[in-house]
Amino acid sequence: MRTPLPPDHPEPVLDVVVPVFNEARDLEPSVRRLHAHLRAAFPYSFRITVADNASTDDTPRIAARLAAELPGTRWMRLAEKGRGRALRAAWTSSTAPVLAYMDVDLSTELTALLPLVAPLISGHSDIAIGTRLARGSTVVRGAKREVISRCYNVLLRSTLAVGFSDAQCGFKAVRRDVAMRLLPLVKDSGWFFDTELLVIAERAGLRIHEVPVDWVDDPDSRVRILPTALADLRGMARVGGALARGVLPVGQLRRGDGGAPPGGPASQLLRFAAVGAVSSVAHVLLYTALRPAWEAQTANALALLVCALANTAANRRLTFGLRGRVGAVGQQARGLVVFAVGLLLTGGALAALHHEAPGAARSVEVAVLVAANLAAALLRFLLLRAWVFRPRQRRTESVA
Repeated sequence: MRTPLPPDHPEPVLDVVVPVFNEARDLEPSVRRLHAHLRAAFPYSFRITVADNASTDDTPRIAARLAAELPGTRWMRLAEKGRGRALRAAWTSSTAPVLAYMDVDLSTELTALLPLVAPLISGHSDIAIGTRLARGSTVVRGAKREVISRCYNVLLRSTLAVGFSDAQCGFKAVRRDVAMRLLPLVKDSGWFFDTELLVIAERAGLRIHEVPVDWVDDPDSRVRILPTALADLRGMARVGGALARGVLPVGQLRRGDGGAPPGGPASQLLRFAAVGAVSSVAHVLLYTALRPAWEAQTANALALLVCALANTAANRRLTFGLRGRVGAVGQQARGLVVFAVGLLLTGGALAALHHEAPGAARSVEVAVLVAANLAAALLRFLLLRAWVFRPRQRRTESVA
């Protein structure tokens, strides 16, 4: 857990960025409503930043007037479009320890803002996101957008194996120190910015807090669905390729109590192979010691169980670089599922041997186990990397 922010923090604790492009109609009522809510219901100092990315209507003039009239409000002008570009510029220039953003239409109910940022202020979490897809959320929108949103998140989970539920809800917050380490790794400057940031954060083992939100669709949304979807698909392919090649240095972002596997897949595989070699020798020795007192399947199961627990603990520390007790119990539990898969594979190999050669010698049994263990080892590595030790965000319930 990080250090909580003091109540008497001298600078604004929260900087809420509102990225806009040609929003002359909605900008003033939305910013005034947000400002009034923060003054009445937010117990810390705050700032509102209107990030205008290349508007061609009256948006800059309105933003400047709001900044002059409303205390704690500023605006900045960017020469190029792109929500990600606007957020990067606003967050980088801010001194607030907690950075947030929301869409200008304020589709998300503002009562969720304090539950969103509270875990960041307390030091419990690194990133917080609003989710429209969790239990407790209330969403009002058309069937078309509902289907697109759910398909997007299903595709994201199936291709990049993420654990967070809603990548594109325009309601997120991040601690500034975390943002300064994440932003250099995020390449997208448009709508995929959110997703890329979250994927990198999750792979680095950062804590992602989810808040169920009440959300009402803006029928006048400016998002162009087809170009945005195509850009997101390209983004998924790019980030997935970078992760597969091990070129994203997510290990540098690891927290002290856990995180992403250090190094790329090749270095992890070498460490896994070393641990596996020791485990295989231990398994064979233990099986040989147990075999006189137990029948083959029982001796194999006991030997594999003991070695699986030790192997999971060793891989957690040596292969995937995880320290401390956080998540260890759950990882051992998932490791036991992998153990069951290994038991099925090696047990099946023994069963097949005894079916084909009922009187097989002990040396033949051992040879078959070694071959089966090699196949199980490769499958185990893939499951450990993709499932057992994949960083998972910690979720808490909304208090809204």
